[in-house]
Amino acid sequence: MDDVIIIGGSFAGLAAALQLGRARRKVTVLDTGLQRNRFAGRSHGVLGHDDKPPSAILAEARQQLARYPAIKLVNARADSISGAIDNFSVLTGEGESIGARRVILSYGVVDQMPDVPGYAEGWGKSIIPCPYCDGFEVAGQHWGLVWSGPQSMNQVRLFHDWTDRLTVFADGHDVTSEIRADLAGRQVPLVDGRITEIAHRWGHSATVKLDTGPDVIVDILFAHPRTKPSASLHETLGLATVNTPTGIALKTDERRETSTPGIYAAGDLANPGIPSVTTAIWQGAMAGIFAQQSMIT
Repeated sequence: MDDVIIIGGSFAGLAAALQLGRARRKVTVLDTGLQRNRFAGRSHGVLGHDDKPPSAILAEARQQLARYPAIKLVNARADSISGAIDNFSVLTGEGESIGARRVILSYGVVDQMPDVPGYAEGWGKSIIPCPYCDGFEVAGQHWGLVWSGPQSMNQVRLFHDWTDRLTVFADGHDVTSEIRADLAGRQVPLVDGRITEIAHRWGHSATVKLDTGPDVIVDILFAHPRTKPSASLHETLGLATVNTPTGIALKTDERRETSTPGIYAAGDLANPGIPSVTTAIWQGAMAGIFAQQSMIT
Protein backbone atom coordinates (compact mmCIF):
# COMPACT_ATOMS: atom_id res chain seq x y z
CA MET A 1 0.00 0.00 0.00
CA ASP A 2 1.17 3.52 -0.82
CA ASP A 3 1.32 6.27 1.73
CA VAL A 4 -0.27 8.76 -0.68
CA ILE A 5 -1.89 8.69 -4.08
CA ILE A 6 -1.86 12.03 -5.89
CA ILE A 7 -4.44 12.47 -8.65
CA GLY A 8 -3.18 15.10 -11.05
CA GLY A 9 0.48 15.54 -11.94
CA SER A 10 0.77 19.18 -12.89
CA PHE A 11 2.38 21.87 -10.71
CA ALA A 12 0.39 21.23 -7.52
CA GLY A 13 0.59 17.46 -7.75
CA LEU A 14 4.31 17.33 -8.45
CA ALA A 15 5.04 19.82 -5.67
CA ALA A 16 3.17 17.56 -3.26
CA ALA A 17 5.05 14.52 -4.52
CA LEU A 18 8.40 16.25 -4.01
CA GLN A 19 7.72 16.95 -0.34
CA LEU A 20 6.47 13.42 0.28
CA GLY A 21 9.33 11.80 -1.63
CA ARG A 22 11.86 13.76 0.38
CA ALA A 23 10.18 12.44 3.53
CA ARG A 24 10.65 8.92 2.07
CA ARG A 25 6.92 8.35 1.84
CA LYS A 26 5.73 6.01 -0.90
CA VAL A 27 3.80 8.02 -3.48
CA THR A 28 2.03 7.30 -6.76
CA VAL A 29 1.10 10.21 -9.03
CA LEU A 30 -1.63 9.60 -11.59
CA ASP A 31 -1.68 12.09 -14.44
CA THR A 32 -3.31 12.46 -17.87
CA GLY A 33 -0.87 15.11 -19.13
CA LEU A 34 -3.52 17.76 -19.83
CA GLN A 35 -2.51 20.63 -17.55
CA ARG A 36 -4.68 23.75 -17.71
CA ASN A 37 -1.96 26.13 -18.95
CA ARG A 38 -0.80 23.92 -21.83
CA PHE A 39 -2.18 26.54 -24.25
CA ALA A 40 0.22 29.21 -22.97
CA GLY A 41 3.52 29.66 -24.78
CA ARG A 42 5.32 30.94 -21.67
CA SER A 43 4.84 30.90 -17.93
CA HIS A 44 5.74 34.02 -15.98
CA GLY A 45 6.31 34.94 -12.36
CA VAL A 46 7.64 31.51 -11.33
CA LEU A 47 10.81 32.07 -9.32
CA GLY A 48 13.75 30.42 -11.07
CA HIS A 49 11.65 29.56 -14.15
CA ASP A 50 10.41 32.93 -15.36
CA ASP A 51 9.59 33.10 -19.09
CA LYS A 52 9.83 29.36 -19.69
CA PRO A 53 7.22 27.20 -21.47
CA PRO A 54 5.07 25.52 -18.81
CA SER A 55 5.64 22.14 -20.47
CA ALA A 56 9.40 22.62 -20.07
CA ILE A 57 9.06 23.46 -16.38
CA LEU A 58 6.97 20.33 -15.80
CA ALA A 59 9.39 18.15 -17.79
CA GLU A 60 12.30 19.38 -15.66
CA ALA A 61 10.29 18.76 -12.48
CA ARG A 62 9.59 15.16 -13.51
CA GLN A 63 13.27 14.61 -14.19
CA GLN A 64 14.14 15.93 -10.74
CA LEU A 65 11.55 13.67 -9.08
CA ALA A 66 13.16 10.63 -10.74
CA ARG A 67 15.95 10.67 -8.14
CA TYR A 68 13.48 9.86 -5.36
CA PRO A 69 12.87 6.09 -5.32
CA ALA A 70 9.64 6.43 -3.33
CA ILE A 71 7.90 8.45 -6.09
CA LYS A 72 6.16 6.68 -8.97
CA LEU A 73 4.75 8.70 -11.88
CA VAL A 74 2.02 6.94 -13.85
CA ASN A 75 0.29 8.15 -17.01
CA ALA A 76 -3.24 7.10 -16.12
CA ARG A 77 -6.67 8.42 -15.24
CA ALA A 78 -8.30 7.82 -11.87
CA ASP A 79 -11.82 6.51 -12.38
CA SER A 80 -12.99 6.16 -8.79
CA ILE A 81 -11.99 6.44 -5.14
CA SER A 82 -13.40 4.31 -2.33
CA GLY A 83 -12.58 3.51 1.27
CA ALA A 84 -11.67 5.75 4.17
CA ILE A 85 -8.65 7.27 5.90
CA ASP A 86 -5.71 4.83 6.12
CA ASN A 87 -7.42 2.53 3.62
CA PHE A 88 -8.31 4.30 0.36
CA SER A 89 -8.51 2.50 -2.96
CA VAL A 90 -8.17 4.25 -6.34
CA LEU A 91 -9.26 2.47 -9.51
CA THR A 92 -7.46 3.62 -12.66
CA GLY A 93 -8.79 3.74 -16.20
CA GLU A 94 -6.69 0.65 -16.96
CA GLY A 95 -8.49 -1.30 -14.24
CA GLU A 96 -5.63 -1.26 -11.72
CA SER A 97 -6.54 -0.80 -8.06
CA ILE A 98 -4.04 1.15 -5.93
CA GLY A 99 -4.30 1.40 -2.16
CA ALA A 100 -3.10 4.32 -0.05
CA ARG A 101 -3.45 5.84 3.39
CA ARG A 102 -4.02 9.35 2.06
CA VAL A 103 -5.22 10.95 -1.21
CA ILE A 104 -4.35 14.35 -2.67
CA LEU A 105 -6.65 15.72 -5.38
CA SER A 106 -4.88 18.08 -7.76
CA TYR A 107 -6.59 17.36 -11.07
CA GLY A 108 -7.32 21.01 -11.71
CA VAL A 109 -10.05 22.66 -13.73
CA VAL A 110 -10.85 23.24 -17.39
CA ASP A 111 -11.89 26.56 -18.87
CA GLN A 112 -15.29 26.43 -20.55
CA MET A 113 -14.93 28.33 -23.79
CA PRO A 114 -18.01 30.28 -24.92
CA ASP A 115 -19.46 29.46 -28.33
CA VAL A 116 -17.83 32.46 -29.99
CA PRO A 117 -15.72 31.94 -33.14
CA GLY A 118 -12.07 32.67 -32.46
CA TYR A 119 -12.35 32.45 -28.67
CA ALA A 120 -10.89 28.98 -28.19
CA GLU A 121 -8.32 29.56 -30.92
CA GLY A 122 -6.98 32.65 -29.18
CA TRP A 123 -7.01 31.28 -25.64
CA GLY A 124 -3.57 31.58 -24.07
CA LYS A 125 -2.33 33.79 -26.92
CA SER A 126 -4.39 36.91 -27.64
CA ILE A 127 -6.99 36.05 -24.97
CA ILE A 128 -5.62 35.58 -21.45
CA PRO A 129 -7.00 35.60 -17.89
CA CYS A 130 -4.23 36.74 -15.55
CA PRO A 131 -2.31 40.05 -15.46
CA TYR A 132 0.20 38.61 -12.99
CA CYS A 133 0.99 35.84 -15.45
CA ASP A 134 1.26 37.88 -18.66
CA GLY A 135 0.61 41.56 -17.92
CA PHE A 136 4.25 42.69 -17.89
CA GLU A 137 4.79 41.50 -21.47
CA VAL A 138 1.92 43.69 -22.75
CA ALA A 139 2.22 46.60 -20.31
CA GLY A 140 1.35 50.02 -21.70
CA GLN A 141 -0.62 48.58 -24.60
CA HIS A 142 -4.36 48.75 -25.32
CA TRP A 143 -6.09 46.13 -23.20
CA GLY A 144 -9.60 44.81 -23.52
CA LEU A 145 -11.65 43.18 -20.76
CA VAL A 146 -14.69 40.98 -21.33
CA TRP A 147 -17.16 41.77 -18.55
CA SER A 148 -18.19 38.66 -16.60
CA GLY A 149 -20.01 40.21 -13.65
CA PRO A 150 -19.57 42.77 -10.84
CA GLN A 151 -16.24 41.16 -9.92
CA SER A 152 -14.85 42.49 -13.20
CA MET A 153 -14.69 45.95 -11.63
CA ASN A 154 -11.86 44.63 -9.46
CA GLN A 155 -9.97 43.82 -12.66
CA VAL A 156 -10.52 47.35 -13.96
CA ARG A 157 -8.91 48.74 -10.80
CA LEU A 158 -6.10 46.19 -10.89
CA PHE A 159 -5.16 46.74 -14.53
CA HIS A 160 -4.15 50.34 -13.87
CA ASP A 161 -0.74 49.14 -12.67
CA TRP A 162 -0.03 47.80 -16.15
CA THR A 163 -1.84 50.11 -18.57
CA ASP A 164 -3.87 53.29 -18.80
CA ARG A 165 -5.54 52.17 -22.04
CA LEU A 166 -8.44 49.84 -21.31
CA THR A 167 -11.72 49.08 -23.08
CA VAL A 168 -14.43 47.04 -21.37
CA PHE A 169 -16.85 44.90 -23.40
CA ALA A 170 -20.24 44.40 -21.72
CA ASP A 171 -20.88 41.30 -23.87
CA GLY A 172 -24.62 41.38 -23.15
CA HIS A 173 -24.32 41.83 -19.39
CA ASP A 174 -26.50 44.32 -17.57
CA VAL A 175 -23.95 46.78 -16.24
CA THR A 176 -25.44 49.03 -13.56
CA SER A 177 -25.57 52.80 -13.87
CA GLU A 178 -23.29 53.11 -10.83
CA ILE A 179 -20.60 50.99 -12.49
CA ARG A 180 -21.03 52.85 -15.77
CA ALA A 181 -20.46 56.12 -13.94
CA ASP A 182 -17.39 54.68 -12.22
CA LEU A 183 -15.94 53.54 -15.54
CA ALA A 184 -16.64 56.93 -17.09
CA GLY A 185 -14.88 58.64 -14.19
CA ARG A 186 -11.84 56.45 -14.85
CA GLN A 187 -12.04 57.28 -18.58
CA VAL A 188 -12.53 53.60 -19.39
CA PRO A 189 -14.81 53.11 -22.42
CA LEU A 190 -17.65 50.57 -22.04
CA VAL A 191 -18.75 48.97 -25.30
CA ASP A 192 -22.25 47.49 -25.28
CA GLY A 193 -23.47 44.62 -27.42
CA ARG A 194 -22.58 40.95 -27.57
CA ILE A 195 -19.28 39.66 -28.89
CA THR A 196 -19.95 37.64 -32.05
CA GLU A 197 -16.39 36.82 -33.09
CA ILE A 198 -12.79 37.45 -32.12
CA ALA A 199 -10.42 37.71 -35.06
CA HIS A 200 -6.71 37.32 -34.39
CA ARG A 201 -4.18 39.27 -36.39
CA TRP A 202 -0.56 38.91 -35.30
CA GLY A 203 1.07 38.42 -31.93
CA HIS A 204 -1.40 39.32 -29.20
CA SER A 205 -3.60 41.63 -31.30
CA ALA A 206 -7.32 40.81 -31.51
CA THR A 207 -10.29 42.35 -33.30
CA VAL A 208 -13.49 42.11 -31.26
CA LYS A 209 -16.55 41.90 -33.52
CA LEU A 210 -19.92 42.90 -32.04
CA ASP A 211 -23.56 42.43 -32.95
CA THR A 212 -24.01 46.22 -32.64
CA GLY A 213 -21.54 48.90 -33.54
CA PRO A 214 -18.11 48.80 -35.20
CA ASP A 215 -15.28 46.34 -34.53
CA VAL A 216 -12.79 47.20 -31.80
CA ILE A 217 -9.10 46.33 -32.06
CA VAL A 218 -7.14 45.69 -28.85
CA ASP A 219 -3.58 44.55 -28.30
CA ILE A 220 -4.63 41.92 -25.73
CA LEU A 221 -7.98 40.70 -24.47
CA PHE A 222 -8.54 39.59 -20.88
CA ALA A 223 -11.42 37.23 -20.20
CA HIS A 224 -12.57 34.99 -17.36
CA PRO A 225 -14.73 32.14 -18.66
CA ARG A 226 -16.41 29.81 -16.25
CA THR A 227 -14.45 26.77 -15.16
CA LYS A 228 -15.31 23.27 -14.07
CA PRO A 229 -13.25 20.58 -12.36
CA SER A 230 -11.51 18.36 -14.90
CA ALA A 231 -12.86 15.22 -13.20
CA SER A 232 -15.89 14.35 -11.05
CA LEU A 233 -14.21 12.38 -8.26
CA HIS A 234 -15.06 15.08 -5.72
CA GLU A 235 -18.76 14.71 -6.59
CA THR A 236 -18.85 10.96 -6.04
CA LEU A 237 -16.99 11.47 -2.77
CA GLY A 238 -19.48 14.13 -1.70
CA LEU A 239 -16.75 16.66 -0.86
CA ALA A 240 -17.81 20.13 0.26
CA THR A 241 -17.32 22.93 -2.27
CA VAL A 242 -17.39 26.74 -2.30
CA ASN A 243 -18.80 28.98 -5.02
CA THR A 244 -16.48 31.37 -6.84
CA PRO A 245 -17.30 34.01 -9.47
CA THR A 246 -16.29 31.59 -12.23
CA GLY A 247 -17.24 28.17 -10.84
CA ILE A 248 -16.77 25.95 -7.81
CA ALA A 249 -13.69 25.05 -5.80
CA LEU A 250 -13.15 22.31 -3.24
CA LYS A 251 -13.41 23.51 0.32
CA THR A 252 -10.31 22.83 2.41
CA ASP A 253 -9.14 23.76 5.87
CA GLU A 254 -5.86 25.47 6.75
CA ARG A 255 -4.07 22.13 6.31
CA ARG A 256 -5.47 21.62 2.78
CA GLU A 257 -7.71 18.79 4.01
CA THR A 258 -11.15 18.46 2.44
CA SER A 259 -14.41 17.63 4.20
CA THR A 260 -13.45 13.93 4.07
CA PRO A 261 -10.65 13.01 6.51
CA GLY A 262 -7.52 11.85 4.74
CA ILE A 263 -8.32 13.52 1.41
CA TYR A 264 -6.43 16.72 0.61
CA ALA A 265 -6.74 19.13 -2.32
CA ALA A 266 -4.47 21.71 -3.96
CA GLY A 267 -4.08 23.83 -7.07
CA ASP A 268 -6.83 25.41 -9.18
CA LEU A 269 -9.25 22.71 -8.05
CA ALA A 270 -9.15 24.12 -4.52
CA ASN A 271 -8.15 27.73 -5.10
CA PRO A 272 -10.98 30.29 -5.03
CA GLY A 273 -8.48 33.14 -5.15
CA ILE A 274 -5.86 33.87 -7.81
CA PRO A 275 -5.00 30.79 -9.86
CA SER A 276 -1.35 30.67 -10.90
CA VAL A 277 1.59 28.31 -11.11
CA THR A 278 3.12 29.88 -8.01
CA THR A 279 0.03 29.38 -5.83
CA ALA A 280 -0.44 25.85 -7.21
CA ILE A 281 3.12 24.90 -6.22
CA TRP A 282 2.68 26.41 -2.76
CA GLN A 283 -0.63 24.66 -2.15
CA GLY A 284 0.70 21.36 -3.46
CA ALA A 285 3.73 21.53 -1.19
CA MET A 286 1.52 22.27 1.81
CA ALA A 287 -0.87 19.42 0.95
CA GLY A 288 2.07 17.02 0.75
CA ILE A 289 3.58 18.20 4.03
CA PHE A 290 0.29 18.09 5.94
CA ALA A 291 -0.61 14.67 4.52
CA GLN A 292 2.78 13.38 5.67
CA GLN A 293 2.40 14.91 9.11
CA SER A 294 -1.05 13.37 9.52
CA MET A 295 0.50 9.89 9.25
CA ILE A 296 3.02 10.44 12.04
CA THR A 297 2.13 8.62 15.27
